[in-house]
Amino acid sequence: MSQFPGRRDNLTAGPQRSYQVRPDELEGAVRETLSHQVALARPLRVDPAGQAIRRANRIRRRRTAAGLALAAVTTVLLSAGMAQLGTETRRDGSPIVVIGDPDPTNRPLPTASVPGPAPSPTTSSSHLVGETLVNADGRRLVLPDVGPAEHVQPLPSGGGWLVIGAPSIAGRSLSVVQDDGLVQVLLAGAGAIVLAPDSRQVAWLEGDDLLVAGVVGTQLIGAVRTPVPASAEPVRFVADSVLVRLDRVGAGHTLWRPGAGPLPDAVDRKSLNVYGGLPDGRLVAQVTTTEPGRTCLAILAPTRHLDPVRTGCGPGLSQDGVGGVSPDGRWLLVNGGSGKAGRSLLVDLQRLGPGATAVAAGPPMTGVIVWSDETQASYLDGTGELVQVDVGQVRAGKPATPAAVPGVPAGELPILVNGF
Repeated sequence: MSQFPGRRDNLTAGPQRSYQVRPDELEGAVRETLSHQVALARPLRVDPAGQAIRRANRIRRRRTAAGLALAAVTTVLLSAGMAQLGTETRRDGSPIVVIGDPDPTNRPLPTASVPGPAPSPTTSSSHLVGETLVNADGRRLVLPDVGPAEHVQPLPSGGGWLVIGAPSIAGRSLSVVQDDGLVQVLLAGAGAIVLAPDSRQVAWLEGDDLLVAGVVGTQLIGAVRTPVPASAEPVRFVADSVLVRLDRVGAGHTLWRPGAGPLPDAVDRKSLNVYGGLPDGRLVAQVTTTEPGRTCLAILAPTRHLDPVRTGCGPGLSQDGVGGVSPDGRWLLVNGGSGKAGRSLLVDLQRLGPGATAVAAGPPMTGVIVWSDETQASYLDGTGELVQVDVGQVRAGKPATPAAVPGVPAGELPILVNGF
């Protein structure tokens, strides 16, 4: 019989467990469970900060690798370019070249228009007056860091000018002057400097070496050099070659192509001054004759020998070397005579031959001659006044007369600039 009446199994009945839980006990249990979970640190499935750091490290490594690769490629390209220009012509020593972007905080501030006389409506070229660039509509830009200039050409890409400084005890300089007034020196302490017609190349003397470099942006790149005689100097670019005068006061020229070896041994010994080129590449030059003191005009083949293919004698030519050929190769403006009796002459190159004639075009010329088209030319006389030549009027017996350049103080000699 069971001790517990009413229970029909053989299990022994024990103390009954109470399922009654007080609210404060349940709250304490929940708090304890949560505290254990917070104390236990578990790794997060998503770590935004870690991902950002790892991504930044990867970007930095890629940029570093790309920068090193770009530097290596640039070095190889520059080395290859200089080698292509001619390794055999390089000599020890580097050209006096300043490469880099100057501090923009040092750029001079362009000034506003300067009051002055109204420009002439017929003045189509601009002039560099001392340290001020002046164009035909009267706008002026003061460039205090340039100093006296000898020659000015527009930059290949526009937006400024290449300025060759006047000769000084320290030599000549080549500077870039941008439209906003920034002045950057590319060359300093150089000898004679000449620019290609398109301003994409420059040649200059440095000691006993002749150097040629390309103009890219505001830098000179790919410089190559060759030794030249002490009395030689570059004259002009003829296509990709440099015309070199072997003696500053004597006759003789040669063409040097950078990368094709040193100056050629076979040279021309008759040409005195080269005035320009024809559309087919031939050159118009002044040559010596067997008669002492007499010179003639000649058309030279663009070879290293500069062989004359046609010669014309008759006009008395000055030996100052000032002259310019029209874009179509038809006309030559050249100085004739000497001193106060000198005149600028207009020569028809299509009729160049025995007994060639010339007509007076105006007062003697200084500096460059700017042809605006096939029949209109401008130049400056010895006093700095502007002379505008019309071929039709000159041929009709009406030489051009000088006129004062608007806004130029008396006694200052401006420089004629084309393309501004």
